[in-house]
Amino acid sequence: MLKKRIIVCLDVKDGRTTKGVKFLDNRDIGDPVEMADEYYRQGVDELVFYDIMASARGKGPILDLIRRVAEKIFIPFCVGGGISSIDDIRNIILAGAEKVSLNSPAVNNPRLISEGAAIFGNQCIVLGMDAKRDASTPSGYRVYINGGRTVTRLDALEWAVKAEKLGAGEIVLNSIDADGTRDGYEIPLTRMISEQTGIPVVASGGAGTPRHMAEVLTEGRADAALIASMVHSGEYTIGSIKTELARENIPVRE
Repeated sequence: MLKKRIIVCLDVKDGRTTKGVKFLDNRDIGDPVEMADEYYRQGVDELVFYDIMASARGKGPILDLIRRVAEKIFIPFCVGGGISSIDDIRNIILAGAEKVSLNSPAVNNPRLISEGAAIFGNQCIVLGMDAKRDASTPSGYRVYINGGRTVTRLDALEWAVKAEKLGAGEIVLNSIDADGTRDGYEIPLTRMISEQTGIPVVASGGAGTPRHMAEVLTEGRADAALIASMVHSGEYTIGSIKTELARENIPVRE
């Protein structure tokens, strides 16, 4: 059985790490470079950085931050926010990131997925998706962009399937309803996308305990669990989480 990955997400705003609940009331919680270094030392498998205001403000990628992080850590990390062109993708990878996450830009310009995959490889192109419950859609979930502020006409499942066909090599699937609540992941959403696509799905939004992570990695069929609040608060370390998951018979990397 493939080992499950533990990924820490750092939401960045104005050069600082921030955290909110359901994309609202974000507060400053620290320096992203220092936090990346700390989680790397704790044994996290991967890191994800999102500039949560870049797309809304029309700003480009946070290249200086990416370079400083790349000097500190030696694990894969993915960067999202402010990516609107192939040049942006190239610059992010040259700055030291292994992957780019395309969320709002992919919705606005789906060719960015296919062109990026053709040039840099599928493994470099991650579809970032923010989904919210909506009974009027075929799957029961609708896609939102611009940090959850803008509703789209896209059904979450249809968009995931299309993005895979376009060349996305992975999906980071975030539940807006669960984001920051620490009440558990949106299991039905995660399982649906995992079962209907053939690429890795990273579950995001709602982690509060290692048990929540175990549930989404088994019942939700996720390939990886993304966490933020539960480690940012200091309540858990990466080591303690991996120990708990191992007790639940979840195969994790040492």
